[in-house]
Amino acid sequence: MEPIIELINVRKKFGRQEVLKGVNLSIYEGKTTVIVGESGKGKSLVLKHILGLIKPDSGKVLVFGKDVNKIGSKELKDIRSYFGVLFQNAALFDSMTVFDNVALPLRERTKFSEGEIQKIVDEKLRLMDIEGSNEKYPAQLSGGMRKRVGLARALVLNPKIVFFDEPTTGLDVAKSNEIYRVFHRTQTKLAYTAVIVSHDVPKIFKLADYVALIHEGIIQDCLTPEDFQTSENPVIRDFVTETMGLIYESEQVEG
Repeated sequence: MEPIIELINVRKKFGRQEVLKGVNLSIYEGKTTVIVGESGKGKSLVLKHILGLIKPDSGKVLVFGKDVNKIGSKELKDIRSYFGVLFQNAALFDSMTVFDNVALPLRERTKFSEGEIQKIVDEKLRLMDIEGSNEKYPAQLSGGMRKRVGLARALVLNPKIVFFDEPTTGLDVAKSNEIYRVFHRTQTKLAYTAVIVSHDVPKIFKLADYVALIHEGIIQDCLTPEDFQTSENPVIRDFVTETMGLIYESEQVEG
């Protein structure tokens, strides 16, 4: 199976600090890949390279076989049309209603009529279980509701690949669990490829097909959750012990 996204020996330096020191990562169609690691060590930076927001100092970022740093702006725009992004803070426009926030990509990038837009937005809001929130403004919503609106907007163009940057940051356990349930439902229904940057270990493992650990500027490995937890890589083993440890063991017993 060929990857639809591939990072090959990607390096990136800011000033004298080299943050990415030769990142290699493959993302496969229809799968959920979770990127974990310490805060501020390059997880979100990997996403920005894939999105073409940042260029590497060296190495390649291939999306659908094309190097995003060697194509023209029109071709990059075409590739990005297959992307959906849920930003860490949901990135909603405060002056716009929920409906208008979700409808924005349709109005900007399609020629659908307002009737068609209404139908599509209503469908996505139902999928998020927030169909009664059309006329509300972001300030009137809880953190979990804002995330759902952000996800509805990310999915409104039916993207092939959806990127999630710390989707549960700022949410309590109950609201985090709600977001995970919504993610699982939408990913199952729409069959998109998902790339998730998260610190929420071990819960996020339940959604993952593959887990990649970034440490000291490189991807230590990208494995299934089961293989990740039993890896002989000492860095991964330490990560499992420090961040999962007894929590995961107790969940296994309960399961």
